[in-house]
Amino acid sequence: MSLLSLNDRIFVTGGSGMVGNALCKFLRKKGFKEENNKLLKSTKKNLDLRNHILVNKWFEINKPNIVIIAAAKVGGIIANRDYPVEFLLDNLKIQNNLIEAAFNFKVKRLLFLGSSCIYPKFSQQPIKERYLLEGHLESSNQCYALAKIAGIKLCEAYRKQYNFDTISLMPTNLYGPYDNYHAKNSHVMASLIRKFHEAKVNNIEKVVCWGTGNPLREFLYVEDFAEACFKVLTEWEPNKFNSAIDNDGYPINWINIGSKFEISIKELANKIANVIGYKGQIIWDTNMPDGTPRKKLDNEFINKLGWEAITNLDLGIKKTYASFKNELNSNIL
Repeated sequence: MSLLSLNDRIFVTGGSGMVGNALCKFLRKKGFKEENNKLLKSTKKNLDLRNHILVNKWFEINKPNIVIIAAAKVGGIIANRDYPVEFLLDNLKIQNNLIEAAFNFKVKRLLFLGSSCIYPKFSQQPIKERYLLEGHLESSNQCYALAKIAGIKLCEAYRKQYNFDTISLMPTNLYGPYDNYHAKNSHVMASLIRKFHEAKVNNIEKVVCWGTGNPLREFLYVEDFAEACFKVLTEWEPNKFNSAIDNDGYPINWINIGSKFEISIKELANKIANVIGYKGQIIWDTNMPDGTPRKKLDNEFINKLGWEAITNLDLGIKKTYASFKNELNSNIL
C-alpha cells in the first residue's frame, strides 16, 4: 500500500538546487505537477525559509500535506571552514521553521534530508545508522553536521512525542545536474569538474587539487537519490518494518542512502580529467585539508526496501559534465 496518493500536495523546498530539481523532475513523472497544483516548490527568491513568519504564511496559503526538506546551506570543506556561523545558524533556522510549520499545519508526512557527514569522523566502516553520535565529528564541517543532527533529532522527537510522521534520509556524496560549481565553495565532484574544464579550455598545464587525494568517497548520482526519496516516501514506515534499531531498542527513523561506487579523490580526479579530455599535470596541495578519511555507508535497509543505485560513476560523471556545459552556455552558472 502506498503512503502517497495523487491527491497529495507535495512541497519540495530548495526546488532550484541540485536535489530539489531532481526530486521535482521525478515527481512530475509520477503525476505530481505544478499544473495540477500537486507539486509545490520554493526557491531562495520566492521564500526566505529562515523567516518563520513567511514560512507560516506560505503553509497557511498553500496547504501542502507532504513536505520534503531539500533546502539547506551547503558547500565544500573551505566554505564550511570559513562560514561556520552561516552553516550552523541558517540551517537550524530553515529546518526548525519547516518542521514546526509542518506539524502545526497538520502535514501528513515529512521527509528531512540530512547528510553522511553527521557520522563520526573515524566511524566503523561501513557506517550503520546507529553509529550516530558515537564519536567526534570531522572538524572542517562540524557546524553543518551539527545542524543536520539537530534536524534529525527534532524529527525523531516529534515522532516519539506527538506521533508526527517524520522520516529522514542520510545520503552519501551527491552529484549531478544543477550542482554548485563555485570555485571555492563547491563539493569535490563539482569543484573538480570546473577545475579541469577551465584548465582544458584555457590550456593550463597544471591543475592544483586540495589535500593528498587519499580519502575514499562514495558517490551517488542525484537522480538515483530522487528515486530513493520517492521509494521511502511511498513505502517506508519506521515503526512497522525495515528499520535499524538504536541502542535502546527503538526503531530508528532515518535511513542511509548510499551506492556501490567508492573511489579515492585522486582516482576521481583522474577519471574526471579523462572524461573532460584534460592532458596536463595534476598537483596535490597537501597544505589543504583532506576531511574525513572514509565515509562508506551501510545500505542494508534501503536495499531491503528494494532500492539500489543504478547509475555507475563513469556514466554519472559524463552526464554531469554534459549538464555543466549546458548550464554554462545558458549562463545559469
